Amino acid sequence: MVQISAILQATAQDSAAGSIARAALAETEPGGAVHQWLELHPALAALIGLAVLAGVAWLSLVVVRRVVLRFLALLARRTPTFWDEVALESRLFRRLAWIVPVLIIHRGILAVPNLPDDLVRLVQQLAVASFILVLVRAFSALLTAINEIYQRYPRAKDRPIKGYLQVVNIVAHLVAVILMIATLLDRSPVVLFSGLGAMTAILMLVFRDSILSLVAGVQLTTNDLIRVGDWIEMPQFNADGDVIDIALNSVSVQNWDKTITVIPTHKFLEHSFKNWRGMFESGGRRIKRAIYIDMSTIRFLTEEEIEHFGRFALLRDYIAQKKKEIEEYNRAQQVEEGVIANARRLTNIGTLRAYIVQYLRQHPGIHQDMTLLVRQLSPTPEGLPLEIYAFTNDTRWVVYEGIQSDIFDHILAMVPQFGLRVFQKPAGQDVIKAVREMRLEPV
Repeated sequence: MVQISAILQATAQDSAAGSIARAALAETEPGGAVHQWLELHPALAALIGLAVLAGVAWLSLVVVRRVVLRFLALLARRTPTFWDEVALESRLFRRLAWIVPVLIIHRGILAVPNLPDDLVRLVQQLAVASFILVLVRAFSALLTAINEIYQRYPRAKDRPIKGYLQVVNIVAHLVAVILMIATLLDRSPVVLFSGLGAMTAILMLVFRDSILSLVAGVQLTTNDLIRVGDWIEMPQFNADGDVIDIALNSVSVQNWDKTITVIPTHKFLEHSFKNWRGMFESGGRRIKRAIYIDMSTIRFLTEEEIEHFGRFALLRDYIAQKKKEIEEYNRAQQVEEGVIANARRLTNIGTLRAYIVQYLRQHPGIHQDMTLLVRQLSPTPEGLPLEIYAFTNDTRWVVYEGIQSDIFDHILAMVPQFGLRVFQKPAGQDVIKAVREMRLEPV
């Protein structure tokens, strides 16, 4: 027993001496005191480790954005292709830059001392969920870049793909949400995917317009019913202007007053609309306008007037042909001279109509291969409508309006030359003039 107690006493002395020696060695080593102090304060050591990890992650993000991305931007400007520039403008690489700090946090959390295992697992799950979020956002930017690249090709005007890309984007975000939830709950995503069957009715209700618009978009693009740049009219939504965007859920129309009308895509299958593309492709724009002739001025032409109009370059052939036809008819019918009812004669309204036809035939702004006619419509209380129906050979709005205005300027100025008068409702000065002529007021 004496020997055992002696051994224990010697061991205790050796242990105490070892502790003193280790403490003295720690004080002499660089940073030894700090390490010892951190061991004595584990909570503070964990907080410092987390701060260092966050600083490293933030610093990595700054380096990637300010060094790597700037280098990529400089490289993109020197390449002959435009794809890389579009990718940079779509923020694809800027979103991918978040992968670096997320991976640093995911792996670096294991090096932080004195953290509970549950907290480490939670941070890693959040990092994985963040990684999925970064990937899906980068994928969304990639789809945006693909659409921008595709729109630079001529085919994009006839076959836009923006609606399809938006569908892919929605599906990608749904899958990402399910994967993130499965990661945070530490469950297999297969379980969550299997539960989608029960959510089908809810999804159909929530995404009803999107589904209908997807089907409508497919039909619109497949049948080539509408393109970006088309001029459409849809009175139900007060839309009258150019299509500027075709998306999954809506079609944006810039009206002529520069306002924007946004129409749900599926409404184009539920309501009728007018597309003016055919007019532009035909190369002719229709003029359909009438002038109203005072019917009290319509009469037969005298021989002097016939001779006068025969000197008009546009009416020379018409007058000669009509005089020959009328003379042959009257000779064949043995028309008694002086009986107007039995004879054929020229009228001022008919001669005016022939003049307008010939004027349009030689006009440089009229499309000669399309319908061209001048016709009388049913008389109205405002007079006899004389309608000009023709097509200009330039579909541009400003040019079209200029041609139309020039034509009617000339016609309105020529109407009095045929002994006719354009109908116009009495104005205040007309009433005053009539009253003065009736001498109801002294002049």
